[in-house]
Amino acid sequence: MKHRSTLSTLSLLAILVVLVVGCAVPATPQAPTTPAAEAAPVETPTEAPKQAESKLVMAIAEDTVSLDPGRAFETLPSIIHKATYDTLVTFPADSVDRIEPLLAESWTISEDGTVYTFTLRDGPKFANGDPVTAEDVVFSFNRMKHITGNPSFLAETIASVEAPDEKTVVLRLKHPDPAILAKLVFSAFAVLNKDEVVAHGGTDAEDAATADKAEEWLNSHSAGSGPYMLEKWERGVETVLVRNPNYWGKAPAIDRIIIRNIPEAATQKIQLEAGDIDIAMDLTADQVPALKNNPAVTVFEGLSDTIVFLIMNQDPAIGGPLSDPRVQMAVRLALDYEGIRVLSSGRAVTPASVIPVGFFAAYGPEKALKRDLDRAKGLLAEAGYPDGIDVELEYPDFTFGGVNFGTMAQKVQADLAEAGIRVTLKPAELQVALENYRQGREAFGLWLWLPDYRDSLDYVEFLPGGVVGKRANWTDENADQVILTLRDQVKVETNDQRRAELFAQIQDYLQQKGPFAPFLQPGIQVGLSSAVRGFVYNPQWRVDLALLSK
Repeated sequence: MKHRSTLSTLSLLAILVVLVVGCAVPATPQAPTTPAAEAAPVETPTEAPKQAESKLVMAIAEDTVSLDPGRAFETLPSIIHKATYDTLVTFPADSVDRIEPLLAESWTISEDGTVYTFTLRDGPKFANGDPVTAEDVVFSFNRMKHITGNPSFLAETIASVEAPDEKTVVLRLKHPDPAILAKLVFSAFAVLNKDEVVAHGGTDAEDAATADKAEEWLNSHSAGSGPYMLEKWERGVETVLVRNPNYWGKAPAIDRIIIRNIPEAATQKIQLEAGDIDIAMDLTADQVPALKNNPAVTVFEGLSDTIVFLIMNQDPAIGGPLSDPRVQMAVRLALDYEGIRVLSSGRAVTPASVIPVGFFAAYGPEKALKRDLDRAKGLLAEAGYPDGIDVELEYPDFTFGGVNFGTMAQKVQADLAEAGIRVTLKPAELQVALENYRQGREAFGLWLWLPDYRDSLDYVEFLPGGVVGKRANWTDENADQVILTLRDQVKVETNDQRRAELFAQIQDYLQQKGPFAPFLQPGIQVGLSSAVRGFVYNPQWRVDLALLSK
């Protein structure tokens, strides 16, 4: 920001100098004194040298499956979509403490909490120059909902969305949803240029799940009003963003952003120290001390809201012994939580449940489960496995946010072996592992979850019938009534005290029952070239590329 102010000042001075010089020279043309045939060659004015394009390179372990905002559900697309699209509302740059206007300049909420009326601000345009209208909002929301892709569950409380005029959007809910504004910040609710998307096969009709054909185009183009445009995505190699010349807000300082896929934390560190990259997103905590001694590098550290967990399949045909609640509890009790936290190091903590420390009504680390090998062995024997069990642990072979899944899987393997649970490690390429996990085909998996929106209600997705619950084949049919009642009550509760009570009961339940073993909330370590300015970490989108300068 300071750099841009300096440039503006210099530019103003330059303009003043030109004006002063222009005033000092008479504007009256002079009569020629030399015949044309003998005139000295006229020197052709040379063009001022073009200013070199500014560029920033960020390294990250790419997890992108799609760049279509209606379908994307991974972490890197959130960064890209923050730069290329706008939403109706947003968070402050450095926190998720409050909702702020973005495309919507204001909104009202009906007394019963079911009707939200947004007024769009004047001025925003898409990258192609088209104005952003209420019809674009309606199209984008309905398309995301009807595609029925991974993020579509976020729209399940929306009954309808209407555009009574160009500047007004009316969102009607099926019932009060205390998290709806926080959900609207997620990039699945990005506003797309309807005309452009329709021209490339898009539709918001109810059959969009099969009729929409715009994903391929949206994987190589953006159709938003954000400060950047998508120039290309080469899957598994790099993503390139360029500045949007029609951006309606303050222009970003960097012309071109290159997001390079570098899955290994060690390689990210080497390239950061060599000056080949400007930002390393996936450093491990043990790399930080050495980097702090390097004056060319700075390091951002904090606590993430990522939860690393084990998932056990509730379907006996898939999960085998791991579908037994006693075996699931034995797994939870066999983990060496403190050893895992120390292994992760940095700012990592042990979460007490799937709800991250710091979220509304989340238990603190002091309430986390403690290891109890004797009880774990007893539960295995009670379940009919006095000699232990043999299982396979599937996981993506990558490093995310400083957590090396291979290393973490080995630690889990060693911990469970002490209780008689013999684990064979089964790493897989990220996209392969992700597909098995999302289709509920894994018996035993090691995964992570980042919240889609900043409200504890997002963790209802771990309960029966939720997005993650279904991946464990935990359904209304095989769940007990206690957790189903808690789930249904917390979804519609708007009183904070009552919500906190319900979330407490849910966390108590999940410590004793259910197909999950959350065991780590890791720290964040982001390495930056000391030339980079404006880096601000936000849990929703991690880094706002438009704020960066060099």
